[in-house]
Amino acid sequence: MLSRILKEQLQAAGTALQLLTRIPVPIVIPFTPEVLARSVVYYPVVGAVIGGVITLVGMLLQDAVPAMTSAVILLAVWIALSGGLHTDGLMDTADGVMSHRSREKMLDIMKDSRVGAMGVLTAVLLLLFKFSSLTAVLNVPELQWRSFFPLIMLACAWSRLWIVLAMAVFPFARPNEGMASLFRSVRFRHAASAVLVTILLATGSLLVWPSAEYQSAFVTLLMQGGIAVALGWILSIWLIRKLGGLTGDTYGAMVEIIESMLLFHLMLVLV
Repeated sequence: MLSRILKEQLQAAGTALQLLTRIPVPIVIPFTPEVLARSVVYYPVVGAVIGGVITLVGMLLQDAVPAMTSAVILLAVWIALSGGLHTDGLMDTADGVMSHRSREKMLDIMKDSRVGAMGVLTAVLLLLFKFSSLTAVLNVPELQWRSFFPLIMLACAWSRLWIVLAMAVFPFARPNEGMASLFRSVRFRHAASAVLVTILLATGSLLVWPSAEYQSAFVTLLMQGGIAVALGWILSIWLIRKLGGLTGDTYGAMVEIIESMLLFHLMLVLV
């Protein structure tokens, strides 16, 4: 019994890592609706892994590479870790919702593998926004990586938690098509488990901070969660009004936007 549960959870974690990153998973995983539903619980963990890798690379570059160059390298690593999955979703979503066509036409445009002008412009602006925020943070004299590490790690975790919440709460635009249709088994219990995992990650990250900074750290993490949920909710409602529901592309778009705003928030906290 215990071995079966452990196998299921390892499969779920591996599935989340395989879907959201380009980190190789050396096992064959059956992509069934049940496995995919269990995997969403580990989305925040995958986000934390991505944030952790980015921070470690930043620490290696500190004092060796100028801030602007470091920011470009960090962005490249950030995109490479996810294989540009969320950026692609952002571009497809921008092409669709900014076309000002009918709902059906918007969804058709989002399915098209080609990228339009609005998608390119949106991606460029978002990457510039991330770049400028990272540069500002990296220019902070004697940047305390001990504080930055958990903040960027949790920023990536919160943004991916929103995917799970959105799947459980909001309707799919194409419930019988695309990748999103495979996640129809996601229920409130999966979202609640993902929230619990994120809270555990946030609580564990508090151990990194000096005890004298616990109060400010707790407030910062609480604000991160509030920003992620509030912004995710607003974006979801707007997209549903446009498209009638959410798609895999819109999940990626929301990850990118939430992540960018949380990075901007970190800049305001640290600079």
